[in-house]
Amino acid sequence: MADLKVNIGNLELKNPVMTASGTSGFAEELNDFYDVSVLGAVLLKGITLKNRDGNPYPRMAETASGMLNAVGLQNKGVDYFIENIYPRIRKYQTNLIANINGSTVEDYIIVAEKVNELDDIAAVELNISCPNVKEGGMAFGISCPSAEAVTREVRNVCKKHLMVKLSPNVTDITEIAKAVEGQGADSVSLVNTFLGMAIDANKRKPLLSTVTGGLSGPAIKPIALRMVWQVHKAVKIPVVGMGGIMNATDAIEFMLAGASAVQVGTAIFKDPFIPVRIIEGINDYLNHHNFNAVADLIGNLEI
Repeated sequence: MADLKVNIGNLELKNPVMTASGTSGFAEELNDFYDVSVLGAVLLKGITLKNRDGNPYPRMAETASGMLNAVGLQNKGVDYFIENIYPRIRKYQTNLIANINGSTVEDYIIVAEKVNELDDIAAVELNISCPNVKEGGMAFGISCPSAEAVTREVRNVCKKHLMVKLSPNVTDITEIAKAVEGQGADSVSLVNTFLGMAIDANKRKPLLSTVTGGLSGPAIKPIALRMVWQVHKAVKIPVVGMGGIMNATDAIEFMLAGASAVQVGTAIFKDPFIPVRIIEGINDYLNHHNFNAVADLIGNLEI
């Protein structure tokens, strides 16, 4: 078996395959199918400072080669997570990564400080696609100044590996990546979902209660792949790639484009075993092409 270990800065993974936040709950749901400890990391469902009920139903819709979601970060808040969920999941023998969210910079800071105290949380994924209520609902991650501000303030209090999750709904994602790198991000993960919508022509109504939502799945893969390649060339910190990864070939393409690891999301709704099959497929590829280590794939795109 080839060496599947990868390092994302100071974070060591037994293999480069992670789940994407929001697609497998808090690990327990996926663990009903297999031992999640076989994965390189599990990105936990997004947590916020206070309870959020999420958006009204319907908030998910199937599209050609993908899906739209507008769940709205439904969760019971960071204190509930710490008291009721963390004690149950801390036993998993893999990297547990908390995805944190906020409506203000102050929200992010408080959640990060609370997560600091959880020894079995390996890292924080900072979701800057959240609407900044102080700026009229504009997402933190769509301008360099706001992305810098939230990253800087969280970096000041976050003692763990800080991965910043980037929104693709920007003019130039490399500028945002460089901005958060400059404020102390240890790595970046990309891409989050693309803004899209779907309509029921017979009812002449949108399929989502919010009208628009986040598009994920195979439909976005070529754009996500391009963005990962661009960001890998623009920053010195590690890149974690995601966006329509359905099999080992997809994952390998992201690594060749410069991703040190990958996150699998929408594919889990189709088949929860896909992350495990991707690990096996990467190993088969390495053996077939005479690579000793998966790390040798990172950025090894011949142009």
